[in-house]
Amino acid sequence: MTWGATRIDASDRPRPIEGRTLAIGGAVVVVAWITLVPIVFLLRESFLTAATATAPAQFTFENFRLAYASAETLHLFGNSVAFAIGSATLAFTVGTFLAWVNERTNTAFKSLFFALALIPLVIPAILFTVSWIFLASPKIGIINLVLQRIFDTNAVFVNVYSLGGMVWVDGLHQSPLAFLLMTAAFRSMDPSLEESALMSGASVPQTVWRVTLKLVLPAMLGGFIILFIRALESFEVPALIGLPVGIHVYTSSIYEAIQSYPSEVGLASAYAAGLLVVASLCMVAQTRVTKEAGRFSTVTGKGFRPRVMNIGPWRYAMAAVFIVYVMLIVALPFGVLVWSSLQRFYSAPSAAALKSVSLAAYHTVLGDPHFLGVVWNSTVLSLGSATVIMLLASVLSWIVVRTKLPGRWMLDNLASLPLVFPGLVLGLAIMACYLNVRIGVYGTLWIMLIAYVTRFIPYGMRYSATSMIALHRELEESAAMSGASWLTTFWRILLPLLKPGLLAGWIYVVIVSVRELSGSILLYSPDTEVVSIMIWEYWQNGQYGELCALGVMLIATLFCFVLLAQFVGRRFGIAEPGH
Repeated sequence: MTWGATRIDASDRPRPIEGRTLAIGGAVVVVAWITLVPIVFLLRESFLTAATATAPAQFTFENFRLAYASAETLHLFGNSVAFAIGSATLAFTVGTFLAWVNERTNTAFKSLFFALALIPLVIPAILFTVSWIFLASPKIGIINLVLQRIFDTNAVFVNVYSLGGMVWVDGLHQSPLAFLLMTAAFRSMDPSLEESALMSGASVPQTVWRVTLKLVLPAMLGGFIILFIRALESFEVPALIGLPVGIHVYTSSIYEAIQSYPSEVGLASAYAAGLLVVASLCMVAQTRVTKEAGRFSTVTGKGFRPRVMNIGPWRYAMAAVFIVYVMLIVALPFGVLVWSSLQRFYSAPSAAALKSVSLAAYHTVLGDPHFLGVVWNSTVLSLGSATVIMLLASVLSWIVVRTKLPGRWMLDNLASLPLVFPGLVLGLAIMACYLNVRIGVYGTLWIMLIAYVTRFIPYGMRYSATSMIALHRELEESAAMSGASWLTTFWRILLPLLKPGLLAGWIYVVIVSVRELSGSILLYSPDTEVVSIMIWEYWQNGQYGELCALGVMLIATLFCFVLLAQFVGRRFGIAEPGH
């Protein structure tokens, strides 16, 4: 070493950032940004007046006064609560009863009914709502027309344009979710206590009331809360059925405030903030109920074989109930969509209308100059969001499951936070965020991709975390001992092993992304329309035949994806997706 020179030790040189550190840091930043930052801007907008050409936005409490202290507040709150409780009660009652019949009795054709009960999960809410408008509208509803002809009267028998009609449509649409939730609860419960009650002389109704329902009480409470949140955030039913007759709930009020001229973003944000608080409190309650479920556990390490109750001749009566249910949620809604898609102008089924059957609506949709662009946008967004979600979720699940980083539970909670966001609230929050953070995504597909990734990241976490837990650490340890970097181990070992779960999650996210309307309705532009928005615009324009034709094609496509998901599930032993 020459005089005056400084010796530099290799340990003093700056070390390159490891791939593991980059992955963890990037995942944390992305999740924090997409889940927390939009909510901050949403709350900010709720305290601001609208900016004008002559005056900037100013701090105010006026938005909250208008939203929660005006003469309409009590009426709006009452409608929202009545709709949510009614819908959740109907869905829960129907779903729980059918789940018990399917899992705990010897009713006929159980496997067939289970498969048919899952079909409505692929029918978008807007199409299910439109179909029931065609069925139960007081003027053009097929049910009313048939009953009027039978009884030779002009009386209105059913009216979907009412609060009861809203509850009926939304409750029926959510009932398959309740069926899935309660099927899982009944399937995982040890039936030995029920068998003991029956052997002691208790009747089937007494056993159900005094044993079965008490054992699944936590699952029932948790399921009802989830259904209540889903009804509270529902947009399609209040918009298509409630708004035309002046029945307002919080989601429809948010939409009207945004669509008014000038747009009342502050008022809409105040409504959204209240809705977000209620949904958050419900999720906290649901979490506490789940934690208390341990006191009701009956399944231990001891194996058991579930036995069913013999309900005698009632097994055929229960099969008939299932048939009626499938008619209400599958056959009638899909049938009326197919029928309407074959009519140039909507008309009820009759011999005369049968002579005017035409494929003109399908030709109009396929010939629409926007059709290919809409399909392209939906394809790019669904495939892109599913891919981003599953890759991000795989990193997040590795952090949560594999590491001992302090605060990793918080990362898990952040990734699950969008479950609390009603779709319309999330869309409004993202709109408020990127109107202020000008990075060039507003009005492009990028902002809708951000919305989809944010909304559906919890589903990706479910699939990837479940698969990650099933993998043993020894494979990663062997790779590390062989000198492989974290990125190499993750890419060449973990991802291939996680592929079955990631693929099933990817398919499920594709399905729910294509159906999504409430998260898109406030974010799309003329160049970024998707299939659900095109259906919405057909409805707004009164193009009912074209709407139904596009809906039939969409449902057929989504049904193919469900078949693919079931094939993947059976092939790799993956649980079927929930909604």
